[in-house]
Amino acid sequence: MRTDRSWDLPAPCGICGGWTRPAGVCADCASRFTSRATRCTRCALRVPDAVPLCGTCIRRPPLFERAFAAFDYTFPWDDAIAAFKFRQALEWAAPLARQLATALPVGADEAELVTAVPLAAARLRERGYNQAWELARRVARARGRTARHDLLHRLRETPHQIHLDRAHRDANLRGAFMPGGADARAAVRGRCVALVDDVMTTGTTANEATRALLEAGARSVQLWVLARTERGSD
Repeated sequence: MRTDRSWDLPAPCGICGGWTRPAGVCADCASRFTSRATRCTRCALRVPDAVPLCGTCIRRPPLFERAFAAFDYTFPWDDAIAAFKFRQALEWAAPLARQLATALPVGADEAELVTAVPLAAARLRERGYNQAWELARRVARARGRTARHDLLHRLRETPHQIHLDRAHRDANLRGAFMPGGADARAAVRGRCVALVDDVMTTGTTANEATRALLEAGARSVQLWVLARTERGSD
């Protein structure tokens, strides 16, 4: 166990390079690059003020009941997430999780249990960690919730969804997730579960993971994501 407090020493901001404590993103950059946005309450897509739902969610609502996003998938967060996700920059886990935990509104308090969108076994071995779980366990601790990594299993990896139309995205991911074992199902049953991921683009992955949680007996599912792309779910 570490007895020193080196983790709490000032460190360069990951965006502007100025000194900040705790390590990660300074308050000025967090404020500058995290603008208030009106978002669809179902999928977190930007919508005009006083508009609660985007057109897609009115026509075809997702299985998850609520979605919360900390910011848009734009500079500088896109670079930070890419480094965290693809370049082994685990030092971004704590500051990005802080951004998400801080951005969650009162409505997120309904969630009683927190989990993450899982990686397939081959992808997990290749990367060495699941970036969504690194966020989920930290956000759960900050929000005073229990995090469990075993509530969902990903049976197979799927190609990137962005170039597929809605029908092909749905077919591509159908059956990609399954609930965990008996203990995990018992933990989920009758509870509101928060599903954490790094980026939401189409919402199809989150929808299929939600399907598995609902099949396990979850009362409802919320989606907590770091970043929402400008691309909608239609």
